[in-house]
Amino acid sequence: MSNTIQFYQDSIHPCSYIDGHQARNIYPDPHQLMTNLLYSHLIQQGFRRSSDLAYRPYCPTCQACIPVRINIKNFQPNRSQRRCLSNNKEISLSLHANEFNDQHFQLYGRYLANRHIGGGMDDPTKQSYINFLTSSWSETQLIEFKYHDKLVAVAVTDFIADGLSAFYTFFDPDLPKQSLGTFAILQQIELAKKHGFSQLYLGYWIKNCQKMQYKQNFSGVEAYVNQHWQPINTLKNFE
Repeated sequence: MSNTIQFYQDSIHPCSYIDGHQARNIYPDPHQLMTNLLYSHLIQQGFRRSSDLAYRPYCPTCQACIPVRINIKNFQPNRSQRRCLSNNKEISLSLHANEFNDQHFQLYGRYLANRHIGGGMDDPTKQSYINFLTSSWSETQLIEFKYHDKLVAVAVTDFIADGLSAFYTFFDPDLPKQSLGTFAILQQIELAKKHGFSQLYLGYWIKNCQKMQYKQNFSGVEAYVNQHWQPINTLKNFE
């Protein structure tokens, strides 16, 4: 692929995840027509999308951002995850097109106001919501989670060639004991199984970033390091 697509770096900017660090990303040629099939190849090489853009961290002095995915055949829920499934057995799921929905937007705003205070995301507009979550080329669906007809979570999920990509999940901040983020991943795993997919991509994992620690709690997690995927627990210094 690198022989047919040119990649470009952006300018160095403050890292969003590690205070005091500088970050840089690489992007495919913006004149290259992006398709879901092309993205399916890129995500297998550690890329991620944000809106219509596919990118991968390419920082000059840091390699903390590690792409991770769950190998579906190697996943087995642990005791805590089985308890999460049991606690949420009354929640129903339904799939919807990735279109603007005011009820979703209101939940998104409440979620950000609780989870990202002062981070620049906690006062979203309709346009910023659309710009972030939608894409003109991706095959994306919204998984609605409802408890007795009350919307409690939405998982924005990309369908790619070999699996699903958990793009973004937001949920009711007043229900912390339900572990709705974990529940959403467990349901995306089941959806992947239903479609015969082999992977669930989780984006980037940073070992010392507390907000990302949940990703290493799933069995079957693989990391993209040195240009190939390998079980995360085989990485040097993994804890």
